[in-house]
Amino acid sequence: MAAIVILETILFALALMVQRTSSWSVSCSNPNSACYGQLQSCPAKCAQWCEVDCTTCNVQCACDKPGAVCQDPRFIGGDGVMFYFHGEKDKDFCIVSDPALHINAHFIGKRGSGMKRDFTWVQSLGILFSSHQLYIGAQTVASWDNNVDALSLSFDGQPVILPPRIGATHHISEAGVEITRVQGKNAVTIEVKGSMKLEAHVVPITKQESRVHKYEITSENCFAHLDINFQFFNLSSDVNGVLGQTYVPGYKTRVKVGVPMPILGGDQNYVASSLFETDCTVSKFGAASSGIIRPASPLSCKSSDSGRGFLCRR
Repeated sequence: MAAIVILETILFALALMVQRTSSWSVSCSNPNSACYGQLQSCPAKCAQWCEVDCTTCNVQCACDKPGAVCQDPRFIGGDGVMFYFHGEKDKDFCIVSDPALHINAHFIGKRGSGMKRDFTWVQSLGILFSSHQLYIGAQTVASWDNNVDALSLSFDGQPVILPPRIGATHHISEAGVEITRVQGKNAVTIEVKGSMKLEAHVVPITKQESRVHKYEITSENCFAHLDINFQFFNLSSDVNGVLGQTYVPGYKTRVKVGVPMPILGGDQNYVASSLFETDCTVSKFGAASSGIIRPASPLSCKSSDSGRGFLCRR
């Protein structure tokens, strides 16, 4: 059985490599960079998307960078440490909670045969700042079609409509919000001026992924979900949440580093009663801040030689 699983994993990796060879390319969008506009191929190991670091001109897997929340869900903390937080399907968890910013994630999922826990993925985010509410989510989709936009956006309860073209932008000037498509469909960046920026892609569970990981996905629902990478500006030293706590100076991770699947527990500390509620146990939203974490020089992370973690340097 173990040999069969290993063989399936190898075949899945080869399938991804064939799928992404030559046709999957990215470029730097900063006109001041030496590599501006130059197409570079994404590594086959990248889960769903990659990007060019305009400073170093190196291609990076976005899901391997600090601030990533991808897959089942797999986090890369602000400290560069990779961990999993499974949560529970059909529940909401606060992943960042700070006096001026609060982000909840809604988990979808299913329980496979013989499993004691749910397979889970992040379906949507509820972002609160000032008196505003910003929503981004993946629509329920039976069979995946790259030509269909499965992304939903709203601001203070009103739908945000973006034309399906790269670079299409929606400004909400009174709130300092800018939403921009980075692909024609299913991928955007969202920036809240002075607070945060994220890039989110709606992605499905593929047949290969389902087979290798035994997700048992059927033709009724491909479990479209979000893969996300966050950047934060001016977080306080009181920040908490599944991801947020990893940005506190001197944070000591509670996960067992070096194991194949380091898991962060304590689910009940992070559960919220709904997507826009700030009632998780570790909530800091609206509280007085005891200090501001100024943006630090970016971390450069890469897979360790063992393949069981990441090495990060500033």
